Amino acid sequence: MSNKFTALFTLGITVLFFASCGNQAGMTGKGILFKDVTLIDGNSGTPLEHTDLLIQADTIASTGKNLDTTGLTVINLSGRTIMPALISTHVHVGTLKGTTTIPANYTRENILRQLKQYQNYGVGTVVAMGTDRPILFSSGLRDSSMKGLLPGARLYSAGYGFGVPQGAPPLPMAMDNVYRPTTTAQAKAQIDSLALLKPTFVKMWVDDFGGKFKKMDPAIYKSIITAAHQHDLRVVAHAYYLSDARRLVADGVDVIGHSIRDSVIDDQLIVQMKAKKVTYIPTLSLDEFAYIYARKPEWMDDDFFKKSLEPGVYEMISSAKYQNELKNSPAYAKNVAAFQTALKNLKKLYDAGVFVSMGTDSGAMPLRAQGFSEHLEMELMVQAGLTPLQAIGIATKNGAQLLKTDQKYGTLEKGKIADFIILSDNPLNDIRNTRKIQAVYKAGKEVSKGPLH
Repeated sequence: MSNKFTALFTLGITVLFFASCGNQAGMTGKGILFKDVTLIDGNSGTPLEHTDLLIQADTIASTGKNLDTTGLTVINLSGRTIMPALISTHVHVGTLKGTTTIPANYTRENILRQLKQYQNYGVGTVVAMGTDRPILFSSGLRDSSMKGLLPGARLYSAGYGFGVPQGAPPLPMAMDNVYRPTTTAQAKAQIDSLALLKPTFVKMWVDDFGGKFKKMDPAIYKSIITAAHQHDLRVVAHAYYLSDARRLVADGVDVIGHSIRDSVIDDQLIVQMKAKKVTYIPTLSLDEFAYIYARKPEWMDDDFFKKSLEPGVYEMISSAKYQNELKNSPAYAKNVAAFQTALKNLKKLYDAGVFVSMGTDSGAMPLRAQGFSEHLEMELMVQAGLTPLQAIGIATKNGAQLLKTDQKYGTLEKGKIADFIILSDNPLNDIRNTRKIQAVYKAGKEVSKGPLH
């Protein structure tokens, strides 16, 4: 077969595929049958090849080979891969716009725009970690999004986080709405106030941001944890140091929201984390972004990456001035070493059975691209030594379990909501194939053909 004929044939198949997937609202019959798919269901088991997936309304009705097609709309995928939509359990929305992260950016329009972007990248659910503002709750936006009533990824929120007076998190990063208690009594009162919003988590920053700020007083964060637990709220800690992780786990923290990066985690702490069912969110992409632009990574000119950036960001990060400043920064070597330690800790914790969920801190600043970061995160998990199937399980099923929504989301099984991605190639052969998005489905309806269409 000539190259010209092959190209025309491939183009024809692609056109037919997209034509058959389009205009879901106009489809009639008993449901939609996706025929001949490679199904990665999110359960970390062997993928089902040449199988069928049946959707009725917003729900997966059945999976299996040679399902009855009577009365159904049939879409033949010719072996393409279907996997669950991604769940990112540590992001930030609303405050980023262009090259700025400021309070004025936090509008309904900007939030919905970013949720749509996550969705275009196959991310079906996100958790905003502590940088939200009153409009999210007073307008009903958070509640409507959680219920799937608004376009884009479903948005869960930790509400207003807890930081240190004149300390972390830094005020210039739109952190002016963060609680900053000075006493344990004040911390408890603030938790009581936050609880009225019914946040998914309570977020607190206990780190010193590389020695720039005073750390949170352990007595304060212990009181935050205690008060949150009295409201049946789980606490996520922004942490960096092993010494802080030890104390946080001892004091009852529920989630460590970043990698421990100064030291390899010891076996004793791992035993305690398992015993207390502490979740670990490694945010590896955050640590790579801290230095990687200095040496122009292979994906930097990839349209899948560039499309995820805010206006002006590519010009900033690709400039010689920016790259040289990174290379010559006193923190460069430390950031590279921190990333390598983060890789080791993820592998050690995962192998030991500590529960891991995917998060990226995307949207916290212009460098951390919303949507692309989630795909890079899975690649970095594989770089750490996990298999692609394990990385996908962390990014789907585990996220739903952490959010306690796994009765509906996270895996592709009978009775679950039909949130999934159609890929042109199998990510188990190369985890970067998660970027080859042909369609994104939310609650049984096609909502995107990916960011490049």
